[in-house]
Amino acid sequence: MIEINATILAQIINFLLLVALLRAVAYKPVARLLQQRSDKIKGDLNQAEADRKEAEKTLAQYKAQLSDAHKKAQEIVDKANLVARQEHDAAVAETRKEIERMKQTAQAEIENERNRAFDEMKSQIVTLSLAAAGKVVSKNLDTKENDKLVNEFISGLDKDMFADLK
Repeated sequence: MIEINATILAQIINFLLLVALLRAVAYKPVARLLQQRSDKIKGDLNQAEADRKEAEKTLAQYKAQLSDAHKKAQEIVDKANLVARQEHDAAVAETRKEIERMKQTAQAEIENERNRAFDEMKSQIVTLSLAAAGKVVSKNLDTKENDKLVNEFISGLDKDMFADLK
């Protein structure tokens, strides 16, 4: 059996005093330190969660701004393409009008040149006809001679002069 004597009692008292002393000196500061650390970790976690939510909110705002910027950029590109297409179409239409004006001017010049050539040829034909008639009258020959002179006159005319009239 166990004997209870004064040594055991002294050891129990020493042990209890040691526990009380350790509790006062070591346990309370360590517990307080652990509680502070736990509170700091909880605060950091709460702050990290708040920062994460703020970052997600900021990211969503940036994505929305980026999307708006892309839309605006696409609108600008589309508008520029439309303006370029309109300018191109206008330039093509203007070029076509200019070509048509040039054609009409060229046709008018050709017509004027043809008329001038025709008038000049008429003038030459009249001059030649008068010269031939003068020869016929001056010779006043018979019908055979008249036919011969007219045929010589006609063959003397440049056949190319009449090619432009066709």
